[in-house]
Parts: sequence; structure tokens; C-alpha cells
Amino acid sequence: MSSAKSIPESPAAASAGEKRVILSIGGKGGVGKTSVVTGLAEWFQENGIPVKLLDLDTENKARGSLTHFFGGQVPKVNIHTPAGLDAFVDELADGPPVILADMGAGAGEVTYEWFDKMYADVTEAGIAFTAVGVVTADPASVESVLAWASRLGDRAAYLIVENSTAEHTDFRYWRESEQALWFQRKYAPAVIRMDYRLPVLENATRNHGVTLGAVAGRSTDAPELQKASLVMRAQSYRRRMFAEFDRVKELLLP
Repeated sequence: MSSAKSIPESPAAASAGEKRVILSIGGKGGVGKTSVVTGLAEWFQENGIPVKLLDLDTENKARGSLTHFFGGQVPKVNIHTPAGLDAFVDELADGPPVILADMGAGAGEVTYEWFDKMYADVTEAGIAFTAVGVVTADPASVESVLAWASRLGDRAAYLIVENSTAEHTDFRYWRESEQALWFQRKYAPAVIRMDYRLPVLENATRNHGVTLGAVAGRSTDAPELQKASLVMRAQSYRRRMFAEFDRVKELLLP
């Protein structure tokens, strides 16, 4: 973990004893949810903020999973079983003030039911929720996030990540469709951008389970990720992504 930087305390962070759960939402696979969660994990580490990572994506068993990027050190929790849900609650009760949970593509219904049953109790314990939705040019990615929001309602704060999956990504559906505009008016989500990444870098980091920080810090053994051009690109992507997270830190801190 690198040395901590000073982050101004937000009003949300001023509440003593409060914890925050940050969970990825949306059932559309391949939109970059794990990339965002991995970036968030590194942002917390960069700023010296203790965070517990949970991999709730039971469908993504190997490459590209949160566990894959952090050397198998991230617990995989199957929330599709009563025991798994209890384990999730136990993780909320103990440990660091921030929990970062990478939800699976098929976790919608069980998560909705969990919120319906447990939300009142966990909020009494001082736990707040931030739901992170990733949207692309594909209308299905937007509709998936909106479907989750329709069930979670105002029980979570919302952070939307516009993920540029091409050099010139068209976010028209997210920015102009009637359904998306209704969601934006009702819940006032914070919106940040994630830059388009060259496939040669994105694919190699996924295949090797290497974070941008490892590439930027030249700490990976993968030969293709040691090229000076990719190291500099990783440094640039990471710097701009962290700047976006800094803008919305009140939704990320306990």
C-alpha cells in the first residue's frame, strides 16, 4: 500500500461509527463493472483508507474476476445461499469501515430480496450504501442499471460510470432517453467518466490478472505489460480515473 494522501473529510464521513457498502449494480455483463471496482480498490489503497473487498460474482469463476486481480486474496461469497447471505452480513459487521462488493450478473433478484429483508436493520447499525452502475453505448447496459434502481429505490446513493468502450462512445441513450432522464431527476446520481483503454492493455491485464497499478508501477512479470508505452498509458489512465473518484468521494467514504 502506498503512502496515504490527504482527502478532505466529507459530511458523510463525519458521522461517527458509520460504514459504507459500495456495490456494483446491473445485470449486463461485459460493461466494465470489475474494472471500475478494481480501480476503486486501488484508489482506497492509494489514499490509505482501509477497505474490505468481496467478490460476489459467482458466475465469473476465473479470469477477469475481482479475486483474479488480487491474487486470490478476495473472499468469494455466494449470496445465492442463506449461508452466503449470512457471511455477507458478518462481513458488514466487522472489519474496515468500507466494503467494496463486486456483484455478479445474476445477483439482482437475491440482492433485491436481501434489501427488502435486511435494509432497516443494517441502516440502524449505521451502514450506508452506494450503488455503482456502469453504462456504455449499449441501451441494455442502461436499462439494466435502471432495473436495479427501480428495486433499490432511495435506499442507496447512486454513482454512474460512463465507460467509454470505444474511442468515440455515444452515451445518447443514457443522456437522452425518457427512462434515464426520469432516473436522473428522481435520484440525482453522481456521474463520472472512465476513459477508453487500448485493447492491447485491457486484454493483457485481464488475462494476467494484473491491475493498472501493477503495470504503472512496473511490478508485473508479464513481458507485454512491461513496454514503456503501456506503462505510461496505465499511469495516465489510473491518474485520470483517480481524479474522477476524487470528485465523488462523498459517495465513497463512510
